[in-house]
Amino acid sequence: MTETPDTSFDANGTPFTEYADPQAAIDALSRTYDDAAETLRGAITRFVKEGVPPDPETRARFRYPELRVVYTEGAKPPRTQRAFAKLLGTGIYATTLTHPEAFAGYLLEQLTPLVNEYGARLQVGAGAQEIPYPYVLDRGDELSQADVSASALAQHFPIPDLTQVGDEIADSVWDAPTDAMRPLSLFDAVRVDYSLRRLVHYTGTDWRAIQPWILLTNYHRYVDQFVQWALEELQREDSVHERLVMPGGISVTREQAARMDAETLMAQSPWHRHQMPAYHLTRREGCGEGVTLVNIGVGPSNAKTITDHLAVLRPHCWLMVGHCGGLRQSQTIGDYVLAHAYLRQDGILDSLVPPDIPIPALAEVQIALQQAAGQVTGERGEALKGRLRTGTVVTNDDRNWELRWSQERRRFNISRAIAIDMESGTIAAQGFRLRVPYGTLLCVSDKPLHGEIKLPGAANAFYQRAVGEHLMIGLETLEILRGQRTALHSRKLRSFDEPPFR
Repeated sequence: MTETPDTSFDANGTPFTEYADPQAAIDALSRTYDDAAETLRGAITRFVKEGVPPDPETRARFRYPELRVVYTEGAKPPRTQRAFAKLLGTGIYATTLTHPEAFAGYLLEQLTPLVNEYGARLQVGAGAQEIPYPYVLDRGDELSQADVSASALAQHFPIPDLTQVGDEIADSVWDAPTDAMRPLSLFDAVRVDYSLRRLVHYTGTDWRAIQPWILLTNYHRYVDQFVQWALEELQREDSVHERLVMPGGISVTREQAARMDAETLMAQSPWHRHQMPAYHLTRREGCGEGVTLVNIGVGPSNAKTITDHLAVLRPHCWLMVGHCGGLRQSQTIGDYVLAHAYLRQDGILDSLVPPDIPIPALAEVQIALQQAAGQVTGERGEALKGRLRTGTVVTNDDRNWELRWSQERRRFNISRAIAIDMESGTIAAQGFRLRVPYGTLLCVSDKPLHGEIKLPGAANAFYQRAVGEHLMIGLETLEILRGQRTALHSRKLRSFDEPPFR
């Protein structure tokens, strides 16, 4: 039988329709959003062409859909080891949503346990947040040739308002009245839309192409290796992969891969126009999600910027696979460093996650990284231990830290640090802060304290030998973690007043 939803009105007279089936609620969210976005686009077109602004009734439709989860007394809370899709108490949990159709799989994963295990009711209606007009323009340059000013548009259409964009919920600093609705998710629609546009700007690709298994690197040579590997994967007859998406909208299918080579593809892609170019290898339907590689460049600022925005897509994991300076005499260039702790001297997150807040290593990720290293290198036991060292990584915001070694030495020595870089501690802290599982596997590219500094010839020899193997360890780690999704989204990352959605 087709569900006949009930409709009620909130205190402001806005109708909210109740659904028992999560998929029906998601479909209703999509219809509500699509209607609002299309109405907004149509009003913009009419204003640009005819100079006719939207009337109040039309503008009232420029609103994001709102989803409410209602949990009342009488439903016994289940006992579950799951870290997400949990309700902490009775009440109404709510959030606004953008592009519900694109997030349908994620929403279904979150809502199904809340309905089946808690007996929660789902309500869908138009929220109070207006959709800023730039967020419904697909290309972003649709109005570049129009004879209409930004100030004229701002008089009649909602614009991005930074006072409505914030991370108070994610930062665990929100303080809601006891009689108010609780947040359902870490990010609302305005915050998500803001980041979706930033992702397109920084990565040079459509945000829809970004996969939930993410590798972050700080050297472009990893990109060359990834593209080569992706082309080989697409050409395998039994491959689960379907398409390689590159900056500038370049897309390579399985049929095209046999006629392509990595060098030609890289020459065709305008990756150099984008600050943090991204590459995505998607999978065929029914074969799970693919993998994304982002070249974030160098420095903690870049690391924070890209993870702030990637987090709204709720990825399953991000791993840092980059280069580092080895701090121990016993290390050799080409050795690996598996970070189990971070001495955070990046500075950029001090007000959000102070340096005295510990960033825990995630057991599932650590084990997967070590297991993958053994599989890829073929080394076991003491041989692997000699190549793969576990320890503390220093993340510093000063690339020329060597010039003040006499000041840094004591702190490094006390921390027992074994390597130094400029991104890993930031990425791990962002994973902790934004509830995205994280890990770090670095490769020693130089030993500045022991006279083995980076020189062009030595660097080239090192890259040829180590980069491909290092990348494959990261990819194999993500493959291992695919089968551990529920355990991977650890309770270690959850705060006391955690929203139900992961």
